[in-house]
Amino acid sequence: MLNSQGAKPKLLVLIGPTAVGKTKLSLEIAERWNCEILSGDSMQVYRGMDIGTAKATPEERAAIPHHMIDIHDPGYPYSVAEFQQRVRQLVPEITERGKLPFLVGGTGLYVESVCYEYQFLEAGADEEFRHEKNRFAEEHGDEALHRTLAEVDPDSALKLHPNDRRRVIRALEVYHLTGKPLSAHNAAQKKESPYELCIVGLTMDRQLLYGRIEERIDIMMAEGLVDEVKSLLESGVPRQSVAMQGLGYKEMVSYLDGEISLERAVELLKRDTRHFAKRQLSWFRHMKDIQWIDVTDTANFSGHLEHFHAIITGKFVHDNEYNA
Repeated sequence: MLNSQGAKPKLLVLIGPTAVGKTKLSLEIAERWNCEILSGDSMQVYRGMDIGTAKATPEERAAIPHHMIDIHDPGYPYSVAEFQQRVRQLVPEITERGKLPFLVGGTGLYVESVCYEYQFLEAGADEEFRHEKNRFAEEHGDEALHRTLAEVDPDSALKLHPNDRRRVIRALEVYHLTGKPLSAHNAAQKKESPYELCIVGLTMDRQLLYGRIEERIDIMMAEGLVDEVKSLLESGVPRQSVAMQGLGYKEMVSYLDGEISLERAVELLKRDTRHFAKRQLSWFRHMKDIQWIDVTDTANFSGHLEHFHAIITGKFVHDNEYNA
């Protein structure tokens, strides 16, 4: 993918675990560098799912152009392949407007699929196999299904949460159809980028991050997460849809269905979000080309911002093309 001058288009990327502070920093960076933001979150694409996905506010989105937010109804089976295709179309459009494309997100597979021209496996499908595994999960539980994946593809099992039944089944299906684990197919990727990349990662002390996660969830609950999920279900969104498997949604569905107490739902959400953050960091640690900023000292926001500016300047600035 080359621009009219025969060079790769630039792509600025900000990654990091949930609750680390990506949104606040990204808005400042976007204003300074004349960016348009591409959301790299697999759940923010869904309309009506605002509280549980921690979307930028309407005011923030009005100030800085955002893409890949509110593009589908919650019943839609959104995929990483569609995400990659849409971003491929958006990057040159943003570049032609004289803006810097800025991918911000925490869904590792989605971000990596864009950064390194991920080639998706054409393994086909076996619907009978999928139904069989779904029945197995219904009878024995998602943890048992996840253990069957760990036996044939431990690397994929480490990256997938047991509750992510759809992707666990897909990984099993790939092994069933090809005889090779999905992780082996992924490892064979060339990981060459169609872009001139500048990737910045945010990290912080683990215990501080966990405290911020719990605080964020308390705020979500106070803002009406239960009512948001109830409204989605009443509008006809299927309980087994991709959207309802997202963190914050599946736990509240269990509560609303009378399976667990609200206290237990919040407890599970906090636990699962901590585990998710740990998996995010593990995924990002295996990506290349990332320049990390430790934001543990949250009072030093201006210092972190200057560090970020310096990284972009060192990577991208040959002239003043992105000055707002």
